Amino acid sequence: MNKPSLWLTIGIATLLAAATGYLLGTISRNADATSAVPATNTIPNLILPDLKGQQQALAQWKGKILVLNYWATWCPPCRDEMPGFSRLQDKLGAKGVQFVGISIDQADKVMDFQKETPVSYPLLIGEFGAMQTSIDLGNDRQAMPFTAIFDRNGTLHSFKLGRFAEADLEKALNRLLEQ
Repeated sequence: MNKPSLWLTIGIATLLAAATGYLLGTISRNADATSAVPATNTIPNLILPDLKGQQQALAQWKGKILVLNYWATWCPPCRDEMPGFSRLQDKLGAKGVQFVGISIDQADKVMDFQKETPVSYPLLIGEFGAMQTSIDLGNDRQAMPFTAIFDRNGTLHSFKLGRFAEADLEKALNRLLEQ
């Protein structure tokens, strides 16, 4: 299979996975729930490039409440929730909350998106391979958007598959900030 065909196949498979997850509804899990247990409950040991090509380790944000959001530029619910995430980063960042977006797109597509819709938190380029870490965190449908929240100790607190309403996310983060 030639390279353009491979990327087209991967793109179609990813789009179908995202659409399936979106159409089937959303899943959320509190770390205390009895639903399926993720393969890992800690911040993934990932080092990914940012939009400037600088390598960024997720471990650098341990000690903060970390909100990891897996997204893609072609995913409408992903795009819809990002301005709210940016507002929450601005509002809660000084209190120790850090949002990080992990895109499964290529860097040029993410840079174009960032020009259209600026966000106030780091966007990292995971390309399609980063989906495995979302699966390990509980994204068993392999769809997007997928958001994982870690406490200050780097332990998975909760996750959500599907669009995360700004007000709901703010409540969850405020509860963590009170701990």
